Amino acid sequence: MHIRQQALWIILCFLSYAGFAQNIYYLDSKNGNDKNSGLKPAGSWASLARVNNMVFKPGDKLLIRSGTSYSGQLVLRGSGKEGMPILIDTYGKGSKPRIDGGGVTASVVLLQNVEYWEVSNLEITNTGSQREARRTGIAVIARNFGESHHIYLRNLSIHDVNGSLVKNEGGGSAILWHNSGDSIRSRFIDLRIENCHLYNCGRNGIIAHGYSNRASWYPSLGVVIRGNLLEKIPGDGIVPIGCDGALIEHNIMRDSPDILSHEEAAAGIWPWSCDNTIIQFNEVSGHKAKWDGQGFDADWNCRNTIIQYNYSHDNYGGFLLICNEGSSIGKSSNIGTSGTIIRYNVSLNDGLRPYPTERAGIFSPVFHITGPCSDTQIHNNIIIVKPKTSRGIDRTLVKMENWGGPWPDKTVFRNNIFYSLDSSQFNFGQDIATIFSGNTFYGTFKNLPADASAINKDPMFECIPSTHQREAIRKCLRLLSQSTSKGNGVDVNSEIFKSFFAD
Repeated sequence: MHIRQQALWIILCFLSYAGFAQNIYYLDSKNGNDKNSGLKPAGSWASLARVNNMVFKPGDKLLIRSGTSYSGQLVLRGSGKEGMPILIDTYGKGSKPRIDGGGVTASVVLLQNVEYWEVSNLEITNTGSQREARRTGIAVIARNFGESHHIYLRNLSIHDVNGSLVKNEGGGSAILWHNSGDSIRSRFIDLRIENCHLYNCGRNGIIAHGYSNRASWYPSLGVVIRGNLLEKIPGDGIVPIGCDGALIEHNIMRDSPDILSHEEAAAGIWPWSCDNTIIQFNEVSGHKAKWDGQGFDADWNCRNTIIQYNYSHDNYGGFLLICNEGSSIGKSSNIGTSGTIIRYNVSLNDGLRPYPTERAGIFSPVFHITGPCSDTQIHNNIIIVKPKTSRGIDRTLVKMENWGGPWPDKTVFRNNIFYSLDSSQFNFGQDIATIFSGNTFYGTFKNLPADASAINKDPMFECIPSTHQREAIRKCLRLLSQSTSKGNGVDVNSEIFKSFFAD
């Protein structure tokens, strides 16, 4: 090769490489200056405004100094690529960098029409002078964008977001992800929300908006919501919408304040218009919504939802809701809720609502199954009903209804333990082809269902566990192997199961 050609080739290679060079930018509100290059700690930027003007490239990093604080909105521009995501993290010692939105903008951190981002270790607040609809901590939006890949939110602390408490207004949340678009259908591929602490946020915790109408259904894929702690959130905890194969595991939601109106329905963890959702190893307690208020739910237009290995306790509305709205069946928007599997869960002291609802009076069944829900399998669960503190509290274990007209069809209760220290009842209405087989009933029951292979002996719990006695819960679950049909018990000695119930 000619010397000039060699030189030209080297220059072109260098320029090509330089176009994808990975830069590390530093942000420090205490010591930085926006006139700096930002490329070293001693020459860091100072403000969010400077960051907002930056279009990041694949492999870039933005490191924010620990112990610093900022006001306003952080808007993240540019996209990474496969194998070279853009990272936000911290440097130095101290607390997580804090960004206070002050209620000025709808979101404090915004990722819109970007992909391949990982955002970690930030503290976020968004408190305005009064509650505002659609106010959130962090928003991830894909609108007329196509597929947005690899958005990871990790180890975030999001609190004091005073969004609206009214769902029909748009509510509010700690984390919102929203995919939409008419000219270009958009969705998320590989979206993860992990190990975040969300507290004192209204109305919701982690909420989504997507293509819920089956006529235009375009599901997000690879959604994982894992290891998050949600506290003092009055509304819906974790709700994927328009997803296929979402995995929701190892989350805790607890201590929901009783501040919603009687018109508001909310529950802990549930999918909406999703297929093949797995909800496992979660704990939901103390949900106090005035309608619904269950720990878990398989909701409208969902197929093949699996809810397993979860712990539900002390929820006003009960353990479980399975529902679908009948008047929309037969239309292109709703193909029905079917193939739901509920297995290996513990419900303790659920169904505690101490006052009547405006919709149905005294109402808080442990299981509420309503509308055209078909082919539901409920097996190998332990349901413990402790003595109710008031005569007025609902004492229904299973309540079936006909939301929108049709009744639940082909529901199977198999190998469950219903252990009631209070008088409990079953109410089936005009259900279709419900089957009970091999269940244990111990206590006093009204309208007990026919079960040819029922067990009516004391399951001999070593103790009735209190809320936080995880070892007692483990002992209860061992009975699933001992007192149910061979081969159908849960392996309580498996490492993944023991890890969930570890103290």
